[in-house]
Order: sequence, then structure tokens, then C-alpha cells
Amino acid sequence: MPPALPKFTRCPKCDHRPLPVEQSLPAACPACGLILAKAAARAAQGDATAEVGRTAPALLRSPSVDNEARWRFLWQVPQRVDRTMFAGRVALLAFFTVWGLWLMAQDHRDGSIGRSFLHGPLLVFHEAGHVLMGPFGEWMMVFGGTLGQLAMPAVLGGALLWKNRDPFGASIGLWLFGVSVLDVAPYVYDALHPQLILLSGSTGEDGGHDWIYLLDSMHLLRRAQGLGLLVRVAGGACVLLALGWAAALLVRQAPRIEAVVLEER
Repeated sequence: MPPALPKFTRCPKCDHRPLPVEQSLPAACPACGLILAKAAARAAQGDATAEVGRTAPALLRSPSVDNEARWRFLWQVPQRVDRTMFAGRVALLAFFTVWGLWLMAQDHRDGSIGRSFLHGPLLVFHEAGHVLMGPFGEWMMVFGGTLGQLAMPAVLGGALLWKNRDPFGASIGLWLFGVSVLDVAPYVYDALHPQLILLSGSTGEDGGHDWIYLLDSMHLLRRAQGLGLLVRVAGGACVLLALGWAAALLVRQAPRIEAVVLEER
């Protein structure tokens, strides 16, 4: 009678978990499609790099293997990629590239990004952040506006990456985070010499300007314009990083395109 094959607690290829309890054929990793029974057979024949259940000797795994597994989810792509879905992702990346570059070109000194479509939805989360942070004191309530509009895309991208194992979707979340940072930059820059019209219909000189309050409380108000420029650069870097990440994922997906795939795995 052949010995029972060991079971995996996480995928030896993409590090996904949890895995199906029953791992006999044709059970596969939900993330990358690895056939678990075949991988277990290889592990039983002496593949020391497979992490087998709780009894796998940790010393058999080199630090480089552990490091690779830790970051592999950022580049994880399906084993089989549907041609139509791939074309849709390419079109989506082209759209967000053009839009992102246009947003990056807006001048943070005059707040022109505030006239973009995305400013409205971001403003909703900005105002919600003030309300949510209200119980934590005045400083956190004021900072909560900026925190709210940055948290929304961060949570969205994190959920797509960790819960859905969708790094391409997460890259779009990072793009939105970068745009949100760009949206904050004019507000920071404006704190020194207020000119932007706030929701109250007046400029920050009459009160209600988050970043006048925040920077003044940290004795940084005189540096507002330099900080505004720094925030703009950081936002632009996030947008470019997100676009590069998405493009790299599509390059990895391209060799796996098939005509019709019922479910990408």
C-alpha cells in the first residue's frame, strides 16, 4: 500500500491559503490552479522546498525561498487568462494611464485638480473622515478629512489584494490612492496664503481650513508651500508606481492567454 501523500497548509507555488481540506485529484489551489495531489507527490519524492503541513522542516527552506513566497502575491497571475478579459485590462490600463498623466499635469498651486471628476467622490470621504474621527479629539477630527479620503482607496486596494488575490485590481486601488494624494497637495500648499474657495464659500483666512490648523499646530505653516510640492511629488510617484505595477502584471499574463476561459484560476 503506497504511503499517504502529505497535505499542504498553503500553496507551495503562490503561498495562498487556506487550501481545500480534501486535496486528492482534481483539487487545485484556488489562486494559481496548482494541482495539489501532483505537488504533494513531488514533495513526497524529496522536494525540500515544499511547505508540507505543520510537520515540514523549516530548516529545509532557505531565506531566499521564504522571501520569494512572501512577496509572490504581488505578481500572482492566473494560470489561464481569458482573451477578452485581458483585452479589457489593457484598455483599462490605457485609460488610467492617460487620466493619471492628465491629473499629474494639474498645477497644485491653483487647485485645478479640484475641478476634476474624482474630486467630488473624494470630497465625500473627506467629509466622512471628519465625522468618524470626531470622537478622538479636535486635531484628529481635522486631520480625519485627509485621512478619510486616503483610507478609502487604501482599503479598496488592500481588500482586492488580500481578500480577492487580485493584484491588478490592487494596482488600480494604488492609482486611486496616488490621485487622492495629488488632490490633497493644493490644500496643503494653500495653507500659507489661502486662495482656494472652501465648502463654506470663503477662503481659509476666515477659518475652516484643515491644513492651516494642522500645520500651525506643528509649527510648520511657513513650510506649507514646500510641503504641498512634496505631497504632489509623492502622489505622482504613487500613480506612476501603480501604472508600472499594472503593466508588469499584464506582461506576465500575456503568455497565458487562451481563447475562452470560464474561470481564471
